[in-house]
This record gives sequence, structure tokens and C-alpha cells, in this order.
Amino acid sequence: MNSRWFAPMLLAGALLGWLLATFAPDQSWLFELTRIVQTTFLTALKMIIAPLIFFSLISGVLKLRQTSSMGRLGGVTLTYYFATTSIAICIGLIVVFFIHPWTAYPPLSVMPTPPSGLLSQQDASLGTLISGVLTDMFANPFSALADLNILGILTSALLLGLAAAMTLPSDSKWPDLFDQITQTIFTLARWVLNFLPLGLFAIAHQLTADVTIDTMVSLGQFALVVLGATAFHGLVVLPLMAWWLTGISPWRFFQQTNQALFTAFITSSSAATLPLSLQTAEERLGVDRNKAAFVLPLGATINMDGTALFEGIAAVFLAYMFGIDLNVAAIVMIFLVTMLASAGAPGIPSGSMAGVQVVLISVGIPLEGIALLLLIERPLDTFRTAVNVEGDLIGSMIADKYS
Repeated sequence: MNSRWFAPMLLAGALLGWLLATFAPDQSWLFELTRIVQTTFLTALKMIIAPLIFFSLISGVLKLRQTSSMGRLGGVTLTYYFATTSIAICIGLIVVFFIHPWTAYPPLSVMPTPPSGLLSQQDASLGTLISGVLTDMFANPFSALADLNILGILTSALLLGLAAAMTLPSDSKWPDLFDQITQTIFTLARWVLNFLPLGLFAIAHQLTADVTIDTMVSLGQFALVVLGATAFHGLVVLPLMAWWLTGISPWRFFQQTNQALFTAFITSSSAATLPLSLQTAEERLGVDRNKAAFVLPLGATINMDGTALFEGIAAVFLAYMFGIDLNVAAIVMIFLVTMLASAGAPGIPSGSMAGVQVVLISVGIPLEGIALLLLIERPLDTFRTAVNVEGDLIGSMIADKYS
């Protein structure tokens, strides 16, 4: 799969749909054909999501067994990563509920019931809300897998992984087994994603009747909101946290890390930036080499502030576009699932799209919305990757000082 085909296939599908609707409205056979392709592709995506989440999360937790043996360094690092990701999601959700210019335009007429507002006026009581979330979290693992209960799958995998990490001996073969299962599922996922351009073509063709100039304007407004929230987190929140906890001023921090951040911006890959991040942390920020070698690779895997912020805003935006009313329970679900899904996003260009799928399914938003996001996803990806790497570098300084 090559990401350069995303936009061309989307535009080709939309253009063909418009031409047929304008000049050959009676050619319904092609519409039916693309509907079959779209349904098959989205069903295949849903097929791999549950096992992919379950086994990759268990494998990831088992790989982090060394964290518990590294004592304070692991505790400080994970606490920082959890805190900054939580802050990023909260910023995204708060911003999107105060700044949502796309609501001035009608949503896509895909869902049968139009939205009644950004928050339902008949939200359940706090006790009922907590009870519902806990019921989803601690569902039977097999039921969660069968029903695509994303929160249940995430919780089951996390608890099972933690229990295994605390129980298995150091020479156990189980971590390798789970890793091999995960790699097998990744191979299956790559097979499905090889047909992504064709799937996007079919989705775009199906959405042509609903996508208008207003929709494109709404998409541009969404992009501006994401950029603004990401800039606030990357230029205000993270630098102030570094200043408060390590004493380095924002100006000096950006002066010392500009090469790594620019590389992350250009490559849209925190994994590809990792060698330069390690060099920057050691030579320019004065972080101990051994500590940087632990904190930064871990951050490139689980610390995705920009990605988490993007996924939260994207879920609310697409909920409106597809006429889905979000109540408090749905918002809590978005927060929890985004927290875990962003941690599993691969540090590669457009890697957040896997997490977006998980978040959308958790609150019942059609996966067709991913086609809309992919129109503007790559430019946004550059900014959020730079923020991801910025958070990793600050985390290495904090871990170095407090461990």
C-alpha cells in the first residue's frame, strides 16, 4: 500500500460518481458494483480489527515487562506519557465542543436520524453512565471479540497482558508466541490494506451524492481546528511542562531540538526520527544515554499526543457529519478508547488511521468517514508527528531528572 494513491483514488471515485450522476444517471450497475466493493472492504477491515487490537496489546504489554524491573525510570516515564496523552485528548475534546464551525452546514445525509446537538439533553445519571462503561469494559473477552466491543477488547487484553507480565518467568516462550501471532495478523492486515485504494475509490463513488461544497468547507474547518489545538498543545502545554519540571526555557528547548522536530515534520514518522531523537537527547539536551535509549523508543511506540488529540476531534467531527448524537457516555468512550488506541498507533505516516477505525467503531460511526479524513490527513500528520516527537524528547528529560 502506498499512501500517495489515497487522494488520487478518492478524487477519481468522486469525479466518476459526479460524471455518472450528471450525464448517465440511469447507469445504476456501477453504483451497485462500487457498493459491493465498499461493503466487502469495510467488512474485511472490521474482520481484522478485534484480533489485531487484542493480540497486539497483549504483545506490547509483555514487551514492556522490563519496565517493572527498571523501577523508578519506568514509573516516571509511563506516568508522564499517560498524563500528556490524557491532557492532549482533553484539549481536543474541549476545543471541539467550543469551536465547531462545521455545524453551520448540514451533515451528510447518511444516517436516518439527524443530530439533535453535540450533547444529548437526556443524558443518563452519573451512576448509570459509570455502570454502563464498566459493563462494557469488563465484558466476557470472547463476547467482546465477537460483538466488536472495543472497550471490552482493550480492557481484556490489557489485564491479561499485565497478569502474564507479572506471572511468566523471564525465559518464557509466551511473549514470543504472542508476538508471532501479532505479526501474523499484521500480515493479514497488510493483505487487506493492499486494496485500500480500491476501497477508497468505491467509498468516494458512493459518497458523491452526499458530498457537496459545504462538506469540503466543513472538512477545511475541521483541519483548522485540529491544527489550532495541536499547535496549542505543542507550543504551549508541552514547553511549559518542560520549563516547570526541568527548568529549560521554551526558546532554548526548541533551539536544541529543531533538527529532530523538523525531521519528524518532514518524514511524518516518529520511528524514522528515532535515531536523530536519541542523538538530540544525549548531545543537545544532556540526557543520559542509557535512559534515552529506554524512554525514546518506548515513546515512539506508546506516546502519541498529537495522534490522540486528532482522533478525539475526528470522532466528534464525523459524528456530526453522519448525524450521530453524542451523549456523555459516548464522550467518555471516545476518551478511554482514544487513550489506548493512540498508544498502539504505529510510528509511520498515516499510522493513526488504524486507531481512528477503533474509535469510530466504539461509538457507532460509519467507517466510510475515514475516506473524508484521508483527503486532508497527510498534511495534518506532519504536524502531529512533530508534536509526538516533541513529547518524547521532553519525556526523556523528565525521566532523566526524576529517576
